[in-house]
Amino acid sequence: MSKNRVEKLETAVAELESTVEGLTEELVEAKERIRVLEAELDTETPTRVPNRRTGEDTEETPEAQPDEIEEAAAEATEESDDEAEDSGTDDIIVA
Repeated sequence: MSKNRVEKLETAVAELESTVEGLTEELVEAKERIRVLEAELDTETPTRVPNRRTGEDTEETPEAQPDEIEEAAAEATEESDDEAEDSGTDDIIVA
């Protein structure tokens, strides 16, 4: 009976080794694809962060006008009031 058990263990080890080899190959391939994609992304996508260290001027975001700020604040207040009215209760939900 010990021969049968040894054979089962050897079969299980062989299957595990095969699985590890397959996963290792997939990992290597995935890392290579990620490296290629990152390289493409680095060359194609310019950053939107201004380059402050070199002192180069980049396109600046225009500042909001005071009336635009007031309008946005009013809209935000209206939305929060609407949400408070919709709920009707102050139930606490515990997930």
